[in-house]
Amino acid sequence: MRKYQPYIMLLLLLLLPLFGLSTYMMHILILVIMWSVIGMAWNLLGGYCGQVSFGHAAFFGVGAYTAGILYFKTGISAWWGLPLSVVIVAAEALIIGFICLRLRGPFFALATLAMGEVLRVTAENLRGFTQGALGILIKERTWVEKTWYYYIIVLIAVGAFVLVKKIIESKLGYYFVAIREDQDAAESLGINTTLYKTIALTISAVLTGIAGAFYTNYMGYIDPEIVFALHDISIITIMVVMVGGVATYWGPVVGAVIMVLLAELIRSLPRIGTAHQTLFGILLILIIIFLPNGIVGDYPKIKRILGFRRRVGTTS
Repeated sequence: MRKYQPYIMLLLLLLLPLFGLSTYMMHILILVIMWSVIGMAWNLLGGYCGQVSFGHAAFFGVGAYTAGILYFKTGISAWWGLPLSVVIVAAEALIIGFICLRLRGPFFALATLAMGEVLRVTAENLRGFTQGALGILIKERTWVEKTWYYYIIVLIAVGAFVLVKKIIESKLGYYFVAIREDQDAAESLGINTTLYKTIALTISAVLTGIAGAFYTNYMGYIDPEIVFALHDISIITIMVVMVGGVATYWGPVVGAVIMVLLAELIRSLPRIGTAHQTLFGILLILIIIFLPNGIVGDYPKIKRILGFRRRVGTTS
């Protein structure tokens, strides 16, 4: 049954719009799938290769602005920003990797965080190129109805899932895991750790950048505070993976479902304001304490607990 799980999931995704879901429900599904893509991208670098990044907003933002600037400056459809973002974000990742991958552990994490903030400030100040804080508005929307946006992000997500799975099950994936477990030992075995970390960073960045380019087309408006946001992009990306399960295939999907639904629930509550960040922080602490491997990673543990409680309830 587990062998056919991805195919069943894909079939369900393809059939969902046929059930006459409301516009709001379609919007939630699109956000969940988009965050799944970003989570898969981060998981490849942080989960499997062990390079914890706090700066994935840098890649998301550059991908988003690639599509936005292409439309704003040339009038070409912003959808061409998706293939173009592959080239632009890959070049960005190589530059950031050259600077940051010399560092390890928390130093690498802080360096990536700094890169994200540098790009946000740069986008705010290059007013002639990025429109600064005014942002970029896509006036000519391709579709008003959300079905086609849904199928496009499903296609991107399926491609990302297959790519990550193929990489992790290949020799490249074994190199990534070796670097994560012990970089010095990997180097002693002749593995070029800098090269493979750069490959992991570039693939992760490109997938995130494609999600950013899709976001521009879907939402129709971007500004630096939205697409380069540390808390709303970089931190939420980490939470998606941590909640769902680090270094698992389905962890980012489960984490995206939980985080998007939780965000919508909190947004519907009155007088919460920016307190949602505090609630997210509490959730992350609880996950780290009780489910350090995330929901998917600790699923057997959850099953044992639930099974024990069920037996206790039956006997009583």
